[in-house]
Amino acid sequence: MINALIAALLAPECAVCNALLDEPLSGCVCRNCWASIRPTTQPVCDRCGEALGHPDGVCPGRWHASAVARARAIGEYDGTLKEIIHALKYSGRRSLARPLGERMRRVGSELLEAADCVVPVPLHWRREHHRGFNQAREIARHLGPPIADALIRHRATRAQVELAADRRRANVAGAFALRGGWFRDPGIRGRSVLLVDDVSTTGATLESCAGVLKESGASDVYALTAAKVVALRHSHRF
Repeated sequence: MINALIAALLAPECAVCNALLDEPLSGCVCRNCWASIRPTTQPVCDRCGEALGHPDGVCPGRWHASAVARARAIGEYDGTLKEIIHALKYSGRRSLARPLGERMRRVGSELLEAADCVVPVPLHWRREHHRGFNQAREIARHLGPPIADALIRHRATRAQVELAADRRRANVAGAFALRGGWFRDPGIRGRSVLLVDDVSTTGATLESCAGVLKESGASDVYALTAAKVVALRHSHRF
């Protein structure tokens, strides 16, 4: 009844497809858009989480040394999932963090069970001030384990999706550090940590964060993102 009244009086539109929302109380994205998200095709590589679509059934990133032990994502950074993430980040639709988090919990259930805490990938303080929130932290609030804000981004960087693949690692090199400095215990020593972000491109950001966490004593570092760019799957990186 209330849904119908709101729909009749306000005619709210889906944040992705602009269709009128039949159930606006259920969120700003319609059921059809949520249903159209293409999840990662099974089976997936146990380490990087990408679909095993190669003739030999082996992920090429399997042999790449990484500080991230295992990674998972809902699906490819494309189509409806990409638009939902953009609505969260750039249109301030923070309510989308909860349904994204719910889907991430399902796809990353094994990682969440193994994690002692979740660490959101931080934004530079200027970008967070301009946006008003950190989308990674908003998502992390709905994953279950306690949040440890153990990292800071002390150097502003360009958005990874704006850069060519060969420049992304250099873009985030040295950009992250422990909050409070190396002589302050961030509460992750000896603990299994789950890094959380909205998108993984080549994985350079996750790798840079994981390196800092491992150096500060984290026993294992996993990664869970809402989406993953898969066009570069032959680059031997997350």
